[in-house]
Amino acid sequence: MNKISTGLDGLDEILYGGFIPKRSYLLRGGPGSGKSSIGYHFLKHALNRDKQVLYITLGEPKEQILENAQHIGMDLSGIHFVDLTPSDDIKKHSTNYNVFSASEIEQPPIFEAITGAIEKYKPERVVLDSVTMLRFLNQDAYNFRHTGLSFIKYIVRRGATLLLISESSEHINDQDSVFWVDGILDVEYSTAWRKLYVSKFRGSDFMHGNHAFKIDDKGVTIFPRLHPNRYENVFKNQVLSSGIDQIDHLLHGGIEKGTTTLITGASGVGKTNLGIQFINEAATRNERSAIYTFEESKELILRRSKMINIPIDEMIQKGNLKIVPVEPLSYSPDEFSAMVKKDIEDHDTQMVMIDTIGAYSMAVRDENTLERLHSLTVYLQNMGITTFLINESSNITGDLSATTMHASYLADNIIFLRYLEIQGKIRKAIGVLKKRLSSFENVIREYEITTDGIKVGKPLKNLRGILTGMPELIK
Repeated sequence: MNKISTGLDGLDEILYGGFIPKRSYLLRGGPGSGKSSIGYHFLKHALNRDKQVLYITLGEPKEQILENAQHIGMDLSGIHFVDLTPSDDIKKHSTNYNVFSASEIEQPPIFEAITGAIEKYKPERVVLDSVTMLRFLNQDAYNFRHTGLSFIKYIVRRGATLLLISESSEHINDQDSVFWVDGILDVEYSTAWRKLYVSKFRGSDFMHGNHAFKIDDKGVTIFPRLHPNRYENVFKNQVLSSGIDQIDHLLHGGIEKGTTTLITGASGVGKTNLGIQFINEAATRNERSAIYTFEESKELILRRSKMINIPIDEMIQKGNLKIVPVEPLSYSPDEFSAMVKKDIEDHDTQMVMIDTIGAYSMAVRDENTLERLHSLTVYLQNMGITTFLINESSNITGDLSATTMHASYLADNIIFLRYLEIQGKIRKAIGVLKKRLSSFENVIREYEITTDGIKVGKPLKNLRGILTGMPELIK
C-alpha cells in the first residue's frame, strides 16, 4: 500500500509504513502529552521535501508555535500558517451574542480564511490545532457534525492529508469526531513516561498496544512496543563453553547458543562474575557481548573483574564487550528494548547480560514488567542471542527460590549459587536446577572466587541439606 511517512520512524513502524495519503487522522491527548510536537514532525517531513504544508491554529499564536518548535530542535519557518487565535483586544472579544449565535458570527470568516489558504497553497499536509476550539464555537451537535465532516472532505478532496489535534479530557467529549476520521492516535503523559497507542486505522493493520515516546531537545522519539515474533534470525546450533571444565561438566558441555540462562543467588555470592566468565569465553571466539547493569557502575565492574583475573578492559578495547550502566527510573520498557535491539543489529552482538532483573523491574517502571521482559527474551532467542539474566534472591540461607518475580519460566537454564555455613565458615556452592535442551549434573559443587578467577571444586558428596544453606556432614 502506498503510504506517506508521519515524520517519525517509530510511528511509521507502528503504522506499518505511515499514514495513507489524502485521509484524515485524529491525534488526541491531554495537556503536555506531546500532540503538537508530533504535528510539527508531520509537517516538517514534507517541508524537507519542498512540499507545501499548512498549520491552522486556533489556540497558540504562530510566534509561540515557532518558538516551541525551536525548543525541540525544529525550524518551522517555511510552514504556511492560518493564525485564527484571538487578538489581545479584550473589548472586542467580550461581545455577547444575544440575537445571533456565536457560530453564525464567528464561523464564516474562520472558514473563509481556511479555504482561502487551501486554494492558495494547495498543501500536501494540513494540521488543525485544535478541533476542540471549533467544538466550543459550535455547541449544536448536529451543526458541529455537519460542519466538521464538510471541513474534512473539503481538505482531503483537494489532495491533502489532514491531522486534527484534539484536547481530550474528562470534561471534553470528542466522541463525534472519532467517526469522521480514518485513524485515531491517542497520546498520554503519565508520571512514568509518555505513551502512544492507535485505536483506529481504517484501511490498514497496525501494531497494537501502548508504545512509549519521549520529547527532548532533538524532538520526538517513539519506541514501538517489541513484538518478538516479528523477528527471526538463522543461526548455527552450538554448545558454548564457560571456559571452566567443572562448570561445563555441570552443564554437560555448556549452554546452548540462543538460550536464556537465569543465574540466581544472594547478594555478593558471585552471580555477575559467573556471567562475565561466559562473556570472557565468548571474547576468545571473537564474539561481541553487552552487559546492561542496573545496579553497579561500569568502573566497579572493571575493577572487580581485574581482581579475579578477567581482562574485561581488554575486551572493551578490542570491541568484544560493551558495558551500559542504566540509570534507575530513566527508561521505559520500550526504550530499553529498542536500545538492546539497536545494539544487536548495528554491532552483531551475540551475548547479552541483564544485571539484575529486579533492578530492571524498578528502572523501567511498568505495570507489566514480566510481560515486557518476556518479550525481550523471546526476541533475543529468536535472533540467536545467548542471554544471561541475573537475579538477586532475598534469602541468604533457607528455602531456595529461583526468582522473587516468578520469572523462572523465561529461562532455558537455571544456575543457582548458594552460601553455605560449614563448621563456622562461610562457603559457596553452585548447581543447576534446569536445562531445557539437554540433561545436566544433578550434583552440587563448591564455588569459589579467587584472585586467579573462578574455581569450581568436586561434587560435595559428603554433605546433605545444602539447599537449606546449613548442610550437615555425612559420616
